[in-house]
Amino acid sequence: MSTILYSHSACTGHDPGAHHPEAPERLDAVAAALDNEMFTALDRRDAPEADTADIERAHPAAHIARTLETIPASGHAHIDGDTVVSPGSREAALRAAGAVTAAVDAVAGGEARNAFCAVRPPGHHAEPEHAMGFCLFNNVAVGALRAQKAHGYRRVAVIDFDVHHGNGTQARFAEDDTLFYGSSHQFPWYPGTGAAHETGMGNIVNLPLAAGSGSAEFRAGMTARILPALDAFKPDFVLISAGFDAHREDPLAQINLTEDDYDWITRELMQIAEKHAGGRVVSVLEGGYNLSALGRSAAAHVGALQAG
Repeated sequence: MSTILYSHSACTGHDPGAHHPEAPERLDAVAAALDNEMFTALDRRDAPEADTADIERAHPAAHIARTLETIPASGHAHIDGDTVVSPGSREAALRAAGAVTAAVDAVAGGEARNAFCAVRPPGHHAEPEHAMGFCLFNNVAVGALRAQKAHGYRRVAVIDFDVHHGNGTQARFAEDDTLFYGSSHQFPWYPGTGAAHETGMGNIVNLPLAAGSGSAEFRAGMTARILPALDAFKPDFVLISAGFDAHREDPLAQINLTEDDYDWITRELMQIAEKHAGGRVVSVLEGGYNLSALGRSAAAHVGALQAG
């Protein structure tokens, strides 16, 4: 079975404005990197818009309505200093979440062993009642809860290797021990969460990395902390918050990973998914702000998904 790629041109319609790092060109860079012979076997599908009921598992209905009402008919509106919306943001956000629910459905239905969602805006900073950090809705949390509620998978895990801690995912998962969240990230750094002592109900594992850390520290920490904890959790379904801003060329942090590290961690996660979850993996794009590094890293990640 091939890997499914979910994306949609509407996701480039979310425009945070000139000089904003979370730019529409990010998605163009990923698309260009996946447009070569290595990826001809990808099953490419348009991302649908998410049903409100799916988003409501991760965010209260009133918060969803407020967020959508913030989107202007023209120009830009600021949710906070970093999080800016434009007229195209509504469809982009709904298709970003919808990509993940569709991917979960397809993988759960045996149409593919895994899927990658090349979408934006990203989601892992979106807390249950607070959009922030470039994120409107928590796409990966929406997908995880879809896996549980629509398909009956009891134990669902999210692994996040974005350079920024996914405070929103942690906030939604911390009091539910049927959900697991493991994150590697620069610390201290935005958003200020993700210390090692933040463990939820024992279902949260944070791997804080000091500025200047590279492949050795990342792989050692993953091998010692997150991967064994994920294995012990025995997930029925695995999702990945695939942020590529821990790359050494990225301008928004100071971690020094390479494409080889993204290939390595993807294969490690797939081995655990194979052991416990029938190989079921859905990955969703988060950060990555150097366009060249983003494209190369996404290609390494998707290449590893395909190989599995």
